[in-house]
Amino acid sequence: MPKLPNGTPVYRPDIYSADAIVDPYPHYARLRELGPVVWLSKQRVYALPRFAECKAVLRDDATFVSGDGVALNAIANRLSRGTTLNSDGAEHDQRRKLLAHRMLPRALRKISDRVDEQADQVVEAALGRGEVDGVTDLASALPLAVVPDLVGWPRGQRDDLLAWGGATFDILGPLNGQWVKSLPSSVQMLRFARGVVRRRSVLEGSLGHDVLVAADQGHLRRRDCSPLMVDYVAPSLDTTISAISSALYLFAAYPEQWEIVKGNHELIPNAVNEVVRHEAPLRAFSRKVACGTRIGDTDIPAGSRVLVIYASANRDEREWDDPDRFDIRRDATRQLGFGHGSHACAGQALARMETQAMLRALVERVDRIELTAPPTWAVNNIIRRHERLPLKLIAA
Repeated sequence: MPKLPNGTPVYRPDIYSADAIVDPYPHYARLRELGPVVWLSKQRVYALPRFAECKAVLRDDATFVSGDGVALNAIANRLSRGTTLNSDGAEHDQRRKLLAHRMLPRALRKISDRVDEQADQVVEAALGRGEVDGVTDLASALPLAVVPDLVGWPRGQRDDLLAWGGATFDILGPLNGQWVKSLPSSVQMLRFARGVVRRRSVLEGSLGHDVLVAADQGHLRRRDCSPLMVDYVAPSLDTTISAISSALYLFAAYPEQWEIVKGNHELIPNAVNEVVRHEAPLRAFSRKVACGTRIGDTDIPAGSRVLVIYASANRDEREWDDPDRFDIRRDATRQLGFGHGSHACAGQALARMETQAMLRALVERVDRIELTAPPTWAVNNIIRRHERLPLKLIAA
């Protein structure tokens, strides 16, 4: 096994190849076998494939910083300046506070009835069609009905949001073919957001409106308004769509688990945790090492990057019994699929609400979820979700 001079094992296969993106788990298993820290020769980054080290790094945001970006390329890190994702300390806290009050339980309770109603309508429409695409007809339909209004994205100008959001994540990977394909769409989204800010065409009373008011009052730089708009809308769509489509796929693949949740509706919140553990919506983000440190037996020099592989940590045999098995009765509350620490996904409460609403609507109306053809996975450097998910919903 090749090693660096400091003894770190080296992994030569490209975990960002199209094949590895579609089927990443054999790579993650091999990385975990090699050790707590593995050098990815293709990306020239220290990878953290195990749960304990990922969690420890996510908790230590003084040593492992996000302010220089979390992407595996310098261009995307420059483009994402001004976002919550690309900030630390007081600056990060200030930007997050603009979002936090909208995501508190009491704030979300105000829209919970609407989310439930939308979920009911989505499931009823899918049942009426018989065979559906789980991504387009179910997983995307609810977030698209909720998130753009919450963020304040102009109505009538939302057709490109899904493509733009996926591209904005895609460019956070390495400089590969996916990055090249996605850069134009990501830039288009940022340019459009700049126009929204310039015209002040956000919806009144929305998150975007809060951002503009903060800039008016001098609490935020004007140039940061458009990156924050993108920062709010893209993750709120893509992570939720990933979670809902993965839930549909897993309950189709494990019908006995569907029977369990149908008979025990109180398991729905934990079922969401298990879905996110088993198929983490976000594959991995990097952190820059602010000062020389040590992880396990490996000395990590200042200025290096470590890659926190959430999806691998969530399948770590050292943390989970039989981790490749989908089991909604498992205690999956500690999964890292929504991140951890100060940079944990600020919108995860909304993602949970929407995913739980979809599952409640489904268990009340659907006896079985059946795959009608093999699903296809989207090829994206960061987001783990289906491209197509052919399903048939069998009514209760």
